[in-house]
Amino acid sequence: MTGRMARDVPTLESVAALAGVSRATAGRVLAGSPRVSEQARDAVLHAAQELSYVTNRAARSLMTRRSDSIAFVVAEQEERFFADPFFSLVLRGVHAAVAAHDVQVVFAVLSTGAERERFERFARGGHVDGVAFVSLHGDDPLPGRLQEAGVPVMLQGRPFGAERDAPTAVAYVDADNHGGARAATRLLADEGRTRIGTVTGPLDMAAAVDRFEGFRAELAALELKPAAVAHGDFSVAGGRRAMRELLAACPELDGAAVANDLMALGALQALGEQGRRVPDDVALIGFDDIPLATAATPPLTTVRQPMAEMGRAMATALLEMVDDAGPRKPLILPTEIVRRRSA
Repeated sequence: MTGRMARDVPTLESVAALAGVSRATAGRVLAGSPRVSEQARDAVLHAAQELSYVTNRAARSLMTRRSDSIAFVVAEQEERFFADPFFSLVLRGVHAAVAAHDVQVVFAVLSTGAERERFERFARGGHVDGVAFVSLHGDDPLPGRLQEAGVPVMLQGRPFGAERDAPTAVAYVDADNHGGARAATRLLADEGRTRIGTVTGPLDMAAAVDRFEGFRAELAALELKPAAVAHGDFSVAGGRRAMRELLAACPELDGAAVANDLMALGALQALGEQGRRVPDDVALIGFDDIPLATAATPPLTTVRQPMAEMGRAMATALLEMVDDAGPRKPLILPTEIVRRRSA
């Protein structure tokens, strides 16, 4: 470099010239777009490092009309968000996916109408390039409204009321909740349990509905009837309360499929209170495979869903939608049984 060039502030054009690519390609690489070749990406990043080029985020935002940020939105009460490891594991996957793209993650918990209205104004105002929603209840209109306003939207979980494996207006990533619940129920039956009950999650959520339907479908295939059904709220206290209801409705209960691990931990407490041994008297299976499952007494047999992988898949698809707002097919990730000592 000449003395004059050394004193000059490097520009996107100088990076592109040194890398031997167009200005547009250099801009895409430095914006973190996946739609460039590995050769071009390496050349641009090497040139930027050699020239000590630092992206001017404000200028780039004016040029691209992007904020270089996506939102991670949890539609729950704060108490549930902080109590359930599910959310942090999904968020970990989101962070892993955006780390290489120079994109920020804006985090929001929407538990009141005022918070939802504020966030909608924020997202419509162009402050985020896309929104990933987690833990929606019922037929929530917010994702659809944002999508209609031109904001790319990705859901964790199938929209409530939509049929499994059917096209949906809003893209989503989900686990095989139905198949996982069937596998858990089948395991209980294979262990010789014949009076099998279940604790459902909130039935205004598609995941909870799928797990309940999977439980019933597998029992029907085995020519068994549910011994008892109790409804929970995905919390430890809700699981404890629901297990007491199951035992009151069916004192002979010998197996239970519980719709998430936190409720299964509460169910373990209720069984202990009533002198029921697990798994000798009642075999118990949860759903999620959160870290606390291994610390339970006894350690919890559960259905593992790939929570961090769901977060990565959501964020990756959302970034692709920001770059190219085409439709995305639903992505359903597999679940698997993790055998421990509760069943």
